[in-house]
Amino acid sequence: MKLTRTTVLAGAFLLGATMAPSAADLPPKEALGKKLFFDTGLSVNGTQSCAACHAPEAGFTGPDAAANAGGAVYEGALPNHFGNRKPPTSAYAGDSPILHQDASGNWVGGMFWDGRATGKVLGDPLAEQAQGPYLNPLEQAIANAQVLCAKVKKADYAGLFEDVWGSGSLDCARDVNGVYEKIGRSVAAYERSQEVNPFTSKFDQFWDNAKAAGKDVARIRCGSGGMGGGGGMGGAMGCPGSGMDPNRWTQFRNLGLNDNELQGLAVFNDPNRANCSACHSLEAGSNGYPLFTDFGYDNIGTPKNPANPFYSMPPAWNPDGQNWVDYGLGGYLKNAGYPLEVYGPQMGTHKVPTLRNVDQRPTPDFVKAYGHNGFFKSLEDIVFFYHWRAMMDGGMCNGDGMGGGGMGGNCEAMSTMFPPPEVEQNRATLGMFPRPQVDNIVLFLKTLSDGYFTR
Repeated sequence: MKLTRTTVLAGAFLLGATMAPSAADLPPKEALGKKLFFDTGLSVNGTQSCAACHAPEAGFTGPDAAANAGGAVYEGALPNHFGNRKPPTSAYAGDSPILHQDASGNWVGGMFWDGRATGKVLGDPLAEQAQGPYLNPLEQAIANAQVLCAKVKKADYAGLFEDVWGSGSLDCARDVNGVYEKIGRSVAAYERSQEVNPFTSKFDQFWDNAKAAGKDVARIRCGSGGMGGGGGMGGAMGCPGSGMDPNRWTQFRNLGLNDNELQGLAVFNDPNRANCSACHSLEAGSNGYPLFTDFGYDNIGTPKNPANPFYSMPPAWNPDGQNWVDYGLGGYLKNAGYPLEVYGPQMGTHKVPTLRNVDQRPTPDFVKAYGHNGFFKSLEDIVFFYHWRAMMDGGMCNGDGMGGGGMGGNCEAMSTMFPPPEVEQNRATLGMFPRPQVDNIVLFLKTLSDGYFTR
């Protein structure tokens, strides 16, 4: 299915819980960006808009359940033209900085899974990313910026473009590069808008309630002791609610999340458990709420997705065929001319995605794909993978882990539950947490869908 329009469905967990506002309800630059974002005319054959891969009803990611259930890579405007990665969400991305190495040498920022929209040209990675798909031959496939400019000049919103950017700003002959830049900046303005980033999830209501009560959600964790407080397994690996820690999860009751969701959040955030927040940060972003990403890059050991249609693309696009390996940021840095000592430690790493709207879907049975290549087909799958990978790396099958093995003699079956990583090098160390908490983390992640309440 290719979207020629995007229908925003009403429902308790969909965008704003009502129909999305029209462009007329937005400030002019955001309204212009929305017109550009949903315009199927801005493709080589008038069949594909940005929303074809970034639809509101799916959390601004891929809206085709059949595609998600398979290769998870979307066909471009031209038939049988496929890119190499799953569409990431285009929401909650505006805080991503220019790609750079921080004081610890970690790469941070940029856009796309591999960071190639660095932000160094326009000073804004989101605007650079917005420019990319229009001219990508495997996406909207417009020949060049001159053709794109001409299409915008003929659109019914050309007057709005000049209202926003000034009289003569659509002069394709005089300043085509300037027009191309303004298109990217306009789309980025819409992608930063309150419509795309409403912060209206169940978690956001909980965050507000906790803040009003003087509690810091970014410090929530498990307690100490045994199985008290509904902590499940108890001990070092469970999530007990007892003890003296003022930030134990039981201290956050009656603020909007139930006990299972609170335990999931506590395990997610606890540095001695899953520690997901080490990358999917709970620190507040520019809007005062967590974005659930540190904008960094990691390799969690995701297997290849054998259904990825990019493997079958002609040599002009994929000269390696079935042997193609997605090296992520490391591959981009290598191709950009960085030396081995720079790109080597990044081979196989991909950008940490926001978890906001990670479960947003138009219907309960809609299939979403997860990971840069869409290998995982449900939240349960990918969270269980984190649990499994940590158990394997933690020696659970050689007697070094919890309970002298802890797999009940089924280690061989467990060790082959997932295929090997596509890229073994630079694999991140994942936090260990018990199987019962997989379900609680999933329940917590489901609280991140916008539309739970109206601001």
